[in-house]
Formats: sequence, structure tokens, C-alpha cells
Amino acid sequence: MAAAPRHSCAKLSVAVEDPKAAAAAGGGAVFVRATWLPTRFSLAVTDGAGAWVADASDAEVRLRAEQWDQPVAEYLALAERYLAFHQPDSTYSFHDAGKGCRRLSWTFERQGTKLEWRWKLQPSPNTQQTVSEILDFLMDANIRLSEEVVRKTQSFDKLKQEAEKCLQQSERFNTEKADFEQATFSKFVAVLNSKKAKLRQLRDKVAELESADKPPKEEEEENSTDRTELFEEESDKEASVNEEPSETGGGDLHSSPEKSAATSRGRGRGRKREKN
Repeated sequence: MAAAPRHSCAKLSVAVEDPKAAAAAGGGAVFVRATWLPTRFSLAVTDGAGAWVADASDAEVRLRAEQWDQPVAEYLALAERYLAFHQPDSTYSFHDAGKGCRRLSWTFERQGTKLEWRWKLQPSPNTQQTVSEILDFLMDANIRLSEEVVRKTQSFDKLKQEAEKCLQQSERFNTEKADFEQATFSKFVAVLNSKKAKLRQLRDKVAELESADKPPKEEEEENSTDRTELFEEESDKEASVNEEPSETGGGDLHSSPEKSAATSRGRGRGRKREKN
């Protein structure tokens, strides 16, 4: 299946031989409309006053490509680059080639060397039609670009509106989030305070129960203290009895009157216990 042709139209600033004539014709610029095919191309050029055409056949393109040691596809791609778009680093010229013909040339660099390509154009057999076709192409391209600009503008406006809606929604979400967090925190504080109050009540109740159980323990401690004191008194009494002089004359003969009285009292108590 043959590839569909591509069309282009570019305004090229060209060097002119007669600046006055160029100024009268609208300045040093030409419009180049090109049709690109896989192995050939065609050109239609107008400066506003006249029109010229060139039809590069397969054989001519192949010959030119061989002269420049290039494949046909690479040759066509490089020519399209400089004729479909104005290249600021290139020098374009559009000069008279005799017998009403014109020569369109442009320069480019290759491996550090500045080179020039040229194509000779014949006068258009129908200048009005050629100029009309170029203008129609430019008008159609302008309409397409205008429509695309309108679509892009509408798309941009739509995206802008959606972005504003998203921003408003985000702000609303942030507000709702803050309100929710505040409400949740307030509820949490209330629950925490109630738990603290409950814990205080339980602690107070435990303290009351402990204080209610404390007196019996104190009474038991007092009773045990009394029993301890009674046991100590009895131990003292037995010790005093053991310290009395024996009948064999042992003991302290020079005991004090107080000690003799305590001994006699101990003996009296002992007799009373025996009688009882």
C-alpha cells in the first residue's frame, strides 16, 4: 500500500537581487508549498506576484542522492527539514535563473562543512491557480490551527474549572477533617475524664474498705502486746526466785533491805498460789 503524501507550506525569508522590487512585492519572503512522497517531491513557490513550480521525479531525486552519497529517504528527509520549516541557521535565496525560471537554494552544515542545495523551478502554467492553491492551503491550515487553539483553550478552561472544583473540595475535606478530629478529641477527653472519675471513686472506696478493716487488726496487736507483757512479768518473777540464796549458804549474804523485801514478797505470792 502506497504511503499517503504529506503536505507542507512554509514562509521562507530569502535574499533577493533587487531590494526595491522585493519591497514592492511585499518584502524578501516566499511561500513554499511542498508535497512529499517516499521517492519524490513537488514544489510550488510564490512571492505574491508570480508563481513557479518544480516536480522532482524519482530519477532526479535518486541522482541527487547519489551525488551526495545519501540514501533517497535521507535526502528527502533533509530537504523536507529545510523546506517545510524555516531554519534560522540556513541562508535561503530565490534568484532568477533565466527564461522566467527561478532557482531556490538553501544552505546547511554537514560534518563541519557548509553546503548548498538548489532546485530550479519553472514558471507556473497557471499562476492564478497556483497562488490560489497556496492561499487555500494556508487558509485551511490557519482554520485547523484556530480550531485546535479553540479546543485547547476550552480544554484548558475545563481543566481549570475542574482544578478549582478539586481545590474547593479539598478545602471542604480539610475543614470536615478538622471538625471530625475536634469532635472525636472532645469525645475522647470526655470519656477519659469519666474514666478518671470512676478510677478515683474506686480508689476512694478501696481506701474506705481498708480503713474499715484496720481496727480489728489493732485490737489483735494490743492483745498480743498484753500477752507479751504478762509473759515478761512471769519471766521476771521466775528469775527473781532463782536468784534467792540457797539453804546451803550460797548467795549474797550482804543483800540490801530492798532486795530482801522483794524476796519475801515473792515467797508470799508463791505460797498464795500453792494454797489456791
